[in-house]
Amino acid sequence: MTGLHVENLSVTLGGNRILENVSFLVEPGKVVGLIGANGAGKSTALKAALGLVKPDTGKITIEGKDISALTGKERAKKVSYVPQGAPIHWPLTVERLVSLGRTPHLTPWQDVRAEDEAIIRKVMEVTDCWNLRDRLATTLSGGEKSRVMLARTMAVGAPYMLADEPTAALDPLHQLQVMDIMRGQAACGAGVLLVIHDLSFALRYCDQLVLLHEGKVLAHGRPQDVLTDAHLEAAFQVKVARWTDGVEQFITPHHVN
Repeated sequence: MTGLHVENLSVTLGGNRILENVSFLVEPGKVVGLIGANGAGKSTALKAALGLVKPDTGKITIEGKDISALTGKERAKKVSYVPQGAPIHWPLTVERLVSLGRTPHLTPWQDVRAEDEAIIRKVMEVTDCWNLRDRLATTLSGGEKSRVMLARTMAVGAPYMLADEPTAALDPLHQLQVMDIMRGQAACGAGVLLVIHDLSFALRYCDQLVLLHEGKVLAHGRPQDVLTDAHLEAAFQVKVARWTDGVEQFITPHHVN
């Protein structure tokens, strides 16, 4: 079976049931968005798909192989991860930090090769951070750090990319650039799973959406089928206004009266 498959996943953390029988599939070449209100279980589902959270029940497979059966290095080559707001503790240069994304492809203590350097420069240019390459990563702004961490993740070259709110802390231009990058990764054959809050971005960029509500899947499918007025009111307690510029549709939420 191709794809990253999460099947009947249930997770308890701190004595609280966070996820209940959650299932979804991330296929190669597709962008899947995890949406839902705060506390719905989106980040937990993402971390469980990475094998970072142990489920009570259910399983996660990558191309038919149980993720728990993979070694750390095998998993790192298969799935890359853009965490939300990850702190940077070491005073590394930006280029050196991004180069860490090539670690799964190197033997211990091996230096990056010419082919690795070419990949590193390419992903830094795509994420608009090549000009930051000599800066210490600890001196970057929140938005700059987000782009650098995305570049590090892309440097892995894994067939599946998972990202937790990759547009958080970014200005509007870089939000659009990051979402275009995610679509570009899918166009090159990667399976992409995003936690995303912006419903217009979810509608515009995702092939499939998984709407979580109180730890369960409320709706799953094409964006236009998931982002219905009834689903959004049930999940977010809001109504939405919709409009189109003739090409794309946009969604703006407002309070339920």
